[in-house]
Amino acid sequence: MDWDLPQLRALAAVVDHGTLEAAARALHLTPSAVSQRLKALERAVGAVLLKRTRPVEPTDAGRPVLLLARQMQALAADADAALSAPAELMPEVRLAVNADSLATWVMPALAGVAAGIRITFLREDEGHTADLLRDGTAMAAVTTERTPVQGCTVEPLGAMRYRPVASAAFAARWFADGVTPEALRRAPVVVFDERDRLQIDRLAEAGVPWGRTPWHTVPASTQFSEAVRLGYGWGMLPDLEGRPWDGVELSEIPGSCLGVHDVRLSWQQWSLRTPSLDAVAAAVREGAARSLHR
Repeated sequence: MDWDLPQLRALAAVVDHGTLEAAARALHLTPSAVSQRLKALERAVGAVLLKRTRPVEPTDAGRPVLLLARQMQALAADADAALSAPAELMPEVRLAVNADSLATWVMPALAGVAAGIRITFLREDEGHTADLLRDGTAMAAVTTERTPVQGCTVEPLGAMRYRPVASAAFAARWFADGVTPEALRRAPVVVFDERDRLQIDRLAEAGVPWGRTPWHTVPASTQFSEAVRLGYGWGMLPDLEGRPWDGVELSEIPGSCLGVHDVRLSWQQWSLRTPSLDAVAAAVREGAARSLHR
């Protein structure tokens, strides 16, 4: 097909902003003009590309076209930046990353490229960050998924090491007789959100089904750690935080893996190469080599 860049830009804008009217404002066009571009693109493709929901979502046919639209935008942004004065325009890289990586090693790793590249962090659980690559919402992802998403490359980064931690007062109250399955059924646990498997899987390995123990949900890395420190419950915390915890590690239950647990991370990115994406990828690799376990 002979793809039309303004039509592709209209498609991406409607998905990004959720409605045709909001996309029109972002593009400095009338809603009618945006609608005409979308209709022309759908005629050219021969398929409906958007679900007219609120917010608008791509159809199955629309997802690969949306990915193309985002890739074309990325190439155009890098070309614009190369032709502009250095401080005039910054190309964007949209990076999906889990909260713990973002709070520990990823941001320091990318500090050196932030002066010339606009980085948009898309926070998502490490088991789901690759989902954002499939429709081009993200250009790259730190993920646990080792099978490359279609149109992407993948390489291992290393592992984040976690261990179960609780405050001294919490451990004295709930684990005075040891960390047993019965004690784990009674003791509160802190989870990040409903997708957080770190604690849930450790409990399962100890023979404690999820839902049989009280829990607190704290969906932010810094506040999650603070909740553990304050005694809300025990939780799996990354070694990379390196904080002087006023607490103790939980003893490993014999025959279980409640102790140290490694979450192996990979880097996935578009196969399409741009200077800005290459720079971000190189910085992430260097940061991972300094911070993660091999």
